[in-house]
Amino acid sequence: MEYVQERVTTLHDLTGRVPDAPTDRAAVVVPMTEREHRSRTAGRVLSELEAVAPGRVVVPLRAPTDRVGDVHRWLSEFDLPLTVLWCNSPRVVRLLEQHDLNGDAGKGRDVWLALGVAAAESEFVVCHDADAKTYDAGVVPRLLAPLGFGFSFAKGYYARVEGERLYGRLFRLFYAPLVRALREAHDARVLEYLDAFRYALAGEFAVTADLAASLRVERDWGLEVGTLGGAFERVGFDGSAQVDLGRYEHDHRTVSGPGGLSAMSEGVGRALFRVCETHGVEPAYGTLPERYRATAREFVRRYAADAAFNGLRYDVTAEREQVETYAEAIEPPGGDAVLPAWTDAPIDPAEVRAAASPTLRERQH
Repeated sequence: MEYVQERVTTLHDLTGRVPDAPTDRAAVVVPMTEREHRSRTAGRVLSELEAVAPGRVVVPLRAPTDRVGDVHRWLSEFDLPLTVLWCNSPRVVRLLEQHDLNGDAGKGRDVWLALGVAAAESEFVVCHDADAKTYDAGVVPRLLAPLGFGFSFAKGYYARVEGERLYGRLFRLFYAPLVRALREAHDARVLEYLDAFRYALAGEFAVTADLAASLRVERDWGLEVGTLGGAFERVGFDGSAQVDLGRYEHDHRTVSGPGGLSAMSEGVGRALFRVCETHGVEPAYGTLPERYRATAREFVRRYAADAAFNGLRYDVTAEREQVETYAEAIEPPGGDAVLPAWTDAPIDPAEVRAAASPTLRERQH
């Protein structure tokens, strides 16, 4: 336990107290796919949310047509003020196509749809995933409390330790050393901001409705980094805080495969470099991979010592192999895969809500 202040305001869990927070004025966004249907982890999250009693729970759902009804009926079993948005419904696809917004689908696009609806109906918005095995009712008020203190953006952080091993590999071995390597070559406030968060890739954050509506959102795995970039641009250091959420156990991903950490690193890298270039940082892509490798190897050495200090298992060879895999994601970001801020969008959240609400026939399917 410690109480060190970082470059952004850091709120620590020193007493175990759950702070007072405006939960009744907040919408909680919980993105899901059909895989969460009746899972023990997602069920726990929703049950804990019942105790929170938020003003609204918005579930952006990605599911095939033949599963929407089952998932909707299961979600309706919980005592929650629920809005389900079927994000890949034919009506949503047509609406987005009409305004040249369809493009690649992913978690980021689903969350973007939900942020528009949530911000239009609530004063505050909290976003978190449904895969935290250790989730409890204190998460939402902890994230919201800084907004009651006058901050506009709050990011969660936590320890990823499970089964006598360190996790959080994408953050530890890719994002953190990459940002550090960039900082060594560029004196830029945006990099200082990106480096200030203890778990920059955490999916848990809270924003005011005004900020939520002004954020441009990445379509895929770059969601968290893009959100940080938008928060830096809109509210900066003074309007941002990070909150201690304790120790989290999440579902784990393999390194390879379409949904693995390697693919995720590509999305995170693109988002990071887009944020950099937007704010005047031009990475030297030719030399950056080797500089990243050198920095990441030093991180591996330090984490090996930390693991040994705590009696944890640590596979140095596997960690170094992951560094080599992640280095391949370091390349220019290419085309713009960012969705517009809702303040500038050519569609209205009410249109999204109407298009994304499962019909009675779809719910009974």
